[in-house]
Amino acid sequence: MHEVDLAAFAVAYASGAVVIDVREADEYVTGHVPGARLVPLGRLSQHLGGVPRDQRVYVICASGNRSKAAASLMERAGIDAVSVAGGTGAWQRAGKPVTFGVRP
Repeated sequence: MHEVDLAAFAVAYASGAVVIDVREADEYVTGHVPGARLVPLGRLSQHLGGVPRDQRVYVICASGNRSKAAASLMERAGIDAVSVAGGTGAWQRAGKPVTFGVRP
């Protein structure tokens, strides 16, 4: 399983990267990367069919632990997935944009 630092993620994000947030819905609504698709870790295996396989997918959670597990699961399913080190917490602390509420 690969992990990227926040700087590398920010560059990919600015270029339109696919971002999947694997936190729970109650966490997601309190602030998430704009455009991130919510797929809680516990339901990820049921939604792998909807994850792009033709490009790298960036997986994010609160701090990086759940996203590591999710990226590993995706890699075993043949998806080029990487975990974002530090997660949404690091993204917010760096002053990056966040969206609040249920809409991505």
